[in-house]
Amino acid sequence: MNQERKKEAKWYVVHTYSGHENKVKATLEKMVENRGYVDDIFDIVVPTENYYDKNTPGKQKTRKLFPGYVLVNMIVDDESWYIVRNTRGVTGFVGPSGKPVALTDRELKRLGMTDEIPAKPVDVKVGDRVLIMSGAMQDMIATVQEVDEKTRKLKVTVEMFGRETLTDLEYEQIEKI
Repeated sequence: MNQERKKEAKWYVVHTYSGHENKVKATLEKMVENRGYVDDIFDIVVPTENYYDKNTPGKQKTRKLFPGYVLVNMIVDDESWYIVRNTRGVTGFVGPSGKPVALTDRELKRLGMTDEIPAKPVDVKVGDRVLIMSGAMQDMIATVQEVDEKTRKLKVTVEMFGRETLTDLEYEQIEKI
């Protein structure tokens, strides 16, 4: 596998027939291996989560996070697009008019697939205004009061109910404006 090419790859969402996600994954993996597309299609994932069923206490089960969808890490060109699009059980790529649109870093983070994304450098300083991206204060504007680059933590003030409230956030929870 060419590591340089893998760095260029992006994650795309592929729509499948419901219940065919694992079949599509297996078929795509086999086609990639057999037809030599290991330098175009790198990884295929069916996002799942573990949970405990209330009817069978103590027994952990797995369920698909997004039934009918598979994530593919690939470089889109005519051939790789054709291979994925024409796999049995695939109805198309998610995007306008079926054109593949890559997932953003924020979307990948929400899916828990951040291990591939390098941590962005802390580029805020005291006095900067930031948008809170997650947590109880999501979508609120805050002013940075303190920055700890080692722990990647911030102290910010948020105006709520006419007063400023000091709160701690992790750097990954904010976006500079």
